[in-house]
Amino acid sequence: MTATLILLHGIGGNAAGFAPVVTALAGHGLAAQAFSQPGYDGTPLVTPYDLDQCATALGAWLDRLRPGAIVLVGHSMGGMLAQSLWRQAGNPTGSAGSSHDAAATAGRGWSIQGLVLAHTSPAFGNPDGDFQRRFVASRTKPLDEGQTMHEVASRIAPTMVAPGTSAAAIARAVAMMAAVPPATYRLAVQALTGFDGRPALPGITVPTLCLAAEHDQTAPPAVLSRMAARIPAADYQCLAGLGHLAPIEDPERWSDAIATWCRRRLA
Repeated sequence: MTATLILLHGIGGNAAGFAPVVTALAGHGLAAQAFSQPGYDGTPLVTPYDLDQCATALGAWLDRLRPGAIVLVGHSMGGMLAQSLWRQAGNPTGSAGSSHDAAATAGRGWSIQGLVLAHTSPAFGNPDGDFQRRFVASRTKPLDEGQTMHEVASRIAPTMVAPGTSAAAIARAVAMMAAVPPATYRLAVQALTGFDGRPALPGITVPTLCLAAEHDQTAPPAVLSRMAARIPAADYQCLAGLGHLAPIEDPERWSDAIATWCRRRLA
């Protein structure tokens, strides 16, 4: 397979956090590069800060990189970003039956050949809904009360991994989340609540892997299974014994699942 895997991190991650995954994928003969979302790793913020604007920034980055054929591998919020870029690049109306305009994006130096939507969701819901308000408050109230990102990360990260996850893996997750600027974290949390990619799912025409994890309470397996059922060319897989932070908990097994799927579906 000659496509480059473009790794898209979640709200508490960063591009550098994918380093073990890049190494593991290289062992399978797959090239991968990680993208830093706006406001992460010193990159500039976008206005308004939403998934569409973040996807525009990702498209501009790919224009400069010109990687050719790509597979978007999005973890958590990164999975929403992958869906947003697909909608922009290949299915701008979000209507069922539209297909990816490979010729147009190839002229930009890249074309989407596949999607891996890992531990993510097709929608978060109405930003004005009660669940969404409670979610935003639960994530940002500690900052309002004067806690540091490290304190927030130390509380949240252990709840997002599977039972028995090593202390070293949890420490890596805490360190990554603690490095996110508070202003970026607030904006990213709010951006999640405004995302709804459900109308575009039937128009995803490239091979797609909806990857779940057994102990993921943030994006439960049932959510990924239903998502796969709405995408015409989708496969569903659930990784036993892992949680929402699967690429940190076990980067080798996470990468192996993706590499195996790529060999089978994109060869």
